[in-house]
Amino acid sequence: MSKTLPEYALNRRRFLMTLLAGSAALAVGDLALPRVARAAASGPFTLPPLPYPDDALSPAISAQTIGFHYGKHHQGYVNKLNELVAGTPLADQPLEAVIKATVGQSAQTAIFNNAAQVWNHTFYWRSLRPKGGGKPDGALAELITQSFGDYDQFKAEFAKIAASQFGSGWAWLVKEGDKLTVTKTGNADTPIAHGQQPLLTIDVWEHAYYLDYQNRRADYVAAVLDRLINWDFAARNLSAAGG
Repeated sequence: MSKTLPEYALNRRRFLMTLLAGSAALAVGDLALPRVARAAASGPFTLPPLPYPDDALSPAISAQTIGFHYGKHHQGYVNKLNELVAGTPLADQPLEAVIKATVGQSAQTAIFNNAAQVWNHTFYWRSLRPKGGGKPDGALAELITQSFGDYDQFKAEFAKIAASQFGSGWAWLVKEGDKLTVTKTGNADTPIAHGQQPLLTIDVWEHAYYLDYQNRRADYVAAVLDRLINWDFAARNLSAAGG
């Protein structure tokens, strides 16, 4: 006798099949490598430009993934945030202030989620760079050694945290006091809502990697750490945090 999948599993499978079918359709004609469409601002918050071309992270992250992830998901959070804050005092606040004002407020969960996702994604794009990866140097390298033992132990811990986040979320390298730690947040949660200073992040929502890696999240994380992670960005964040 055949077993029936639970409703949520069927819905998730349909979503993924639709996403992959759409990808196959884009593989023909002029849309094989979609260029990101940057929509005009329709409110106080805008989609920040990518710090590199859409295809600059390929093959670790394809231009097709950037097209959906940045051009659809990130843009969608910006659009929804503008819709939610229209006509409210939050429309006049910086993005970080909106996040801190709405965290933990049940009546403002939607605003927090979209504001935090706009911030998280902007931070994520800057955590990556073409021909990145390798080991950091200088004060950052010294603090990684002090905090984790050595770079290899840090890398293994960061990869473990990223791969083990249950469901959607983020893996972070953060500064807490005089040391560094790796942590994870679920869904839209972000360290800046909890007084932590993030240095780097890896997005582990499925939309960040599924077109390129399907369910092989660990391979995506390894590719980011080995080939894309932006240690210069992390060093600047450490310096700004007084490290």
